[in-house]
Amino acid sequence: MFMTSKKHITFLKIEVFNMTLRLGDTAPDFEQASSQGAIQFYDYLGDHWGILFSHPADYTPVCTTELGYTAKLKDEFEKRGIKAIALSVDDVESHQGWINDINETQNTQVNFPILADKDRKVSTLYDFIHPNASETLTVRSLVIIDPNKKVRLIITYPASTGRNFHEILRVIDSLQLTDNYKVATPANWQDGEDVVIVPSLKDETELKQRFPKGYTVVKPYLRLTPQPNIN
Repeated sequence: MFMTSKKHITFLKIEVFNMTLRLGDTAPDFEQASSQGAIQFYDYLGDHWGILFSHPADYTPVCTTELGYTAKLKDEFEKRGIKAIALSVDDVESHQGWINDINETQNTQVNFPILADKDRKVSTLYDFIHPNASETLTVRSLVIIDPNKKVRLIITYPASTGRNFHEILRVIDSLQLTDNYKVATPANWQDGEDVVIVPSLKDETELKQRFPKGYTVVKPYLRLTPQPNIN
């Protein structure tokens, strides 16, 4: 774009930025076809936590094991108030045929929708297509979304590596704990183990009130306490 006059030409530079989804962003809403009919994403989630994960293609070995394992986690998801939803750029008919294979080979029943993102609308919103990996297929990404529709975790695996769903559950356990208590979870923490008191909390009266089981001072900035939501 430019403007002209008799004396000079002025060029106005317009830059286009590629928007990338980041932690703390509001998760984009969308409507898309799925193996269970049309999905309005926010309506589907309601006030639940959400796991939206993409896979490169239907009828592929690693993805078959992933979706089968996700189905087997139904009780664990319900216990934590989680709704799962998968995605690839394959169509609904492909998804429905593949679900039969998943149920048969993984000894389960797929109990969550698989988005048919043929137009790549959702994949674009969530940055699930990485051109240097593939210009047409989605990568193996996963996004955790909280009840306020905020993005809390983004993780992408190489196509050759299946996801560790125990780690996904561990992260959600950590997020649900630390959202309600002034603590953080240390390396390799598992539900039920000691946690770290946030460094910003210094008032002794408040510390005693919040952590009646006491705490251990390793360093002034490193204080361990029993997990506060366990009696």
